[in-house]
Amino acid sequence: MLLQDKSAIVTGGDTGIGAAIVRALASEGARVTIDYVGDSTPAKALQDELTKAGQHALAVAGDVSKAHDVERLVASTVAAFGGLDILVNNAGVEHRYPFVDTPDEVWDLVLGVNLRGPYLCSKAAAREMISQGRGGRIVNISSVHEDVTAPTNAPYCAAKGGLRMLMRTIAVELAQHKITVNNVGPGAIDTPMDAATKRNPTLDEELLGEIPLRRWGKPEEVAGLVVWLCSDAAGYVTGASLFIDGGMMRQAGSL
Repeated sequence: MLLQDKSAIVTGGDTGIGAAIVRALASEGARVTIDYVGDSTPAKALQDELTKAGQHALAVAGDVSKAHDVERLVASTVAAFGGLDILVNNAGVEHRYPFVDTPDEVWDLVLGVNLRGPYLCSKAAAREMISQGRGGRIVNISSVHEDVTAPTNAPYCAAKGGLRMLMRTIAVELAQHKITVNNVGPGAIDTPMDAATKRNPTLDEELLGEIPLRRWGKPEEVAGLVVWLCSDAAGYVTGASLFIDGGMMRQAGSL
């Protein structure tokens, strides 16, 4: 197993891409904390599923935009699993408005979860990893929109663009501690977040026209890339954005 006896946190790990990452890490031997906000049902169900399969999982409620919740999330993981080796910053929100009509509270929410969250979680995780002295892995689930524009989605794009530079900067700082930091940038992935687009034939066709491979990606495909970045095979990869988008970023036009 690629991640035998490693301990991990996946923020927003109860649904969508996050749940696929949790399953993939656990299947490779990692002990995984499933961070969630709100309804505990999906996270508890995923914890039970993995436990019944002989894997190790722990569901912990925590708002990644709140420092106290983040500190508790890391402390709970260390207490349960004896340390922390992997952090996957996956939690994210998206609300579309024309730029001039974007409510300030939407800007604050999106930047709070999508950028402040990875900042707080990475800082807390890095402190623990440095204290342990055995290195670690930080992987941010970013987006093609850390580089590609998306009209009516300015807060989301700003957060993902900021996440790119946060990743690059702390990758340099944390390398001395053998902690790698990378971004995974999904394109169109078949998750509940994009369900409305997929259900609309016109929007779906427009989107597929932007993707050379002419299909939606699968959460499991994103999870596989995350597993690789967390493994010893990727030990020399840091400060990089790896895009998994069916060629979208090489296609003319933007969403």
